[in-house]
Amino acid sequence: MIYIALGANVASPVGPPAVTLRRALEAMAKHGISVIAVSPLYRSQAWPNPADTPFVNAVAEVKTRLLPGQLLKALLAVEKAFGRVRKSRNEPRTLDLDLIDYGGLISDAEQLTLPHPRMLERAFVLRPLADIAPHWRHPDTGESIVRLLGNVGEAGLERLTEA
Repeated sequence: MIYIALGANVASPVGPPAVTLRRALEAMAKHGISVIAVSPLYRSQAWPNPADTPFVNAVAEVKTRLLPGQLLKALLAVEKAFGRVRKSRNEPRTLDLDLIDYGGLISDAEQLTLPHPRMLERAFVLRPLADIAPHWRHPDTGESIVRLLGNVGEAGLERLTEA
């Protein structure tokens, strides 16, 4: 299975963050990426500056024939189409698409580390991942999603109700 984390905290050309995430999921099809499942949306505090607008986050399970590097390029193209401009790390953004896990592949390549190296610190990735893949295990450590989520807790994470 392939999992992608989605996040946004700034309006994109198509609307506010929740709308952007939904439209980005639709746009993936144009790049050969089929969405299989999507978690509920969550609101999380902006980091590292909590004064920034909170993020809206989700995780999607996808299917594709693209290899990991090709998938990463496709995700970057979707981000760009939704107004993402990369200036500095951890800045507010219209769309962030992170490749979290690609079928359990373990890689420490410079351009693409798998599984995502910072996912273990992020409840806004782990909680939605647990929603759609409750039996998922970290490919490198073998730890369950339940244990990983318990390690970071869910403080500051709010599940959004769908309109």
